[in-house]
Amino acid sequence: MTYPRGALSRALPVVLALAAQLAFSAPALAADPSNAELAALVQHLQDRLNRLESRNAELEKRLAEGPAPALATRVEDLENEVVALSRKPDPLERFDGVSIGASLTLVGQAAHGGVDQTEFTSRADVEVELPMGRIGAAEGRLFAHLRAGDGGGVGIGSFAANNAAAFGDESRLDLMQAWYQLDIPVGGQTGNLGRVEVTLGKIDPFGFFDGNAIADDESEQFLNLAFIHNPLLDAGGDIGVGDDGASPGLRIGYVSDVNGADNFSASLAVFGAGAGADFADSVDNRLFIGQVEYSGKTFGGLAGAYRLYGWSNNSAESVATTLEQRHDGWGISLDQQVAQHVTLFSRLGFSTKGDLAFDKAYTLGAQFDGGLWGRGNDRIGLAVGWLKASRESGLAGTEVPVELYYAWQLNDQVQLTPSLQWIGEPGGVAGAEDVTILGLRAKLAY
Repeated sequence: MTYPRGALSRALPVVLALAAQLAFSAPALAADPSNAELAALVQHLQDRLNRLESRNAELEKRLAEGPAPALATRVEDLENEVVALSRKPDPLERFDGVSIGASLTLVGQAAHGGVDQTEFTSRADVEVELPMGRIGAAEGRLFAHLRAGDGGGVGIGSFAANNAAAFGDESRLDLMQAWYQLDIPVGGQTGNLGRVEVTLGKIDPFGFFDGNAIADDESEQFLNLAFIHNPLLDAGGDIGVGDDGASPGLRIGYVSDVNGADNFSASLAVFGAGAGADFADSVDNRLFIGQVEYSGKTFGGLAGAYRLYGWSNNSAESVATTLEQRHDGWGISLDQQVAQHVTLFSRLGFSTKGDLAFDKAYTLGAQFDGGLWGRGNDRIGLAVGWLKASRESGLAGTEVPVELYYAWQLNDQVQLTPSLQWIGEPGGVAGAEDVTILGLRAKLAY
């Protein structure tokens, strides 16, 4: 039986006084036989008081030592569980650095003039980029691109396709790209001297070469292939990629920051070409391409980029004999902002070896941002090109594509783009009737 510490302390002096008085009178009481029972009772009370004092001392000692062992053990177990939970991996941590994008591009076109035809195309794209950890100071990443589509677009016999978003006459799903890249810092782990990039796998060469800020994406910018890439490389076929637009390849590039704002880069790559683009004897069937690029603030502090590149494809097709031959060439791609809401672009391409359908190409265009009329996310694009038929082709004309579009951004995910194209002398046939193409493109992107 236990007692409250406060009550026991208050009662103790009274009990002690009573016990002392009884103790002093105990001898006299004991001398009287009739008082023997009273003496025994006093002794019993004295013994009881001694036991209470001992019990009280023991309780005070335990309270001074802390919680009861069972409670202390339980508290310790709870603390260990909290520590274990705090150290448990975050299930979402493995997705840090993961990038996923998906889009659907729909195009409807109607051609009039030399050809009267209507066509509808659809294309879906999914791109995934995954971090692949570090190797020393270098950082790796894995990129994959899946594409499915149907519809070949309006065919008018031109050098350059008027619908670069088309993905073939038959429905299909392809692994467009799958490559690994290692970014190696130069100048210590901080990379204050830039970085070296090593890219290996199935690659779209245009992802790294012949870029352009306002004429590089057929799903959002110009539709005519002559304005998406250098016509000699793409429409002319010198890029030599596989059926799905990519090739096995290896690229090594160097990217350096100048004054923290302007960028200089240089890249060299080898890709499978011709049959090698579809993984058949890719070592012997190859394309070499190299590029140097400067981008940053240029005239009047406005943004601009200038690219100079050259290529050599030993598995290109001769327009004169349809046999494989070597094609060499070089080109320029530039974009330059000339006002707050106006950017110009141009591409030039020149063939130096080989028989092509056209051996010179020039394109020029402009983009006007919607900030000019109070719609900052909209834009207008206008471009014109000249694709000169080669002497070996037996043609004497010059294909002249012209395109005008308005990109109307409905929200962050939906864009509608009506467009108008005019193609003079399609296919370089002198005197051929020109063709007008009305189009509407819808892009839904996440």
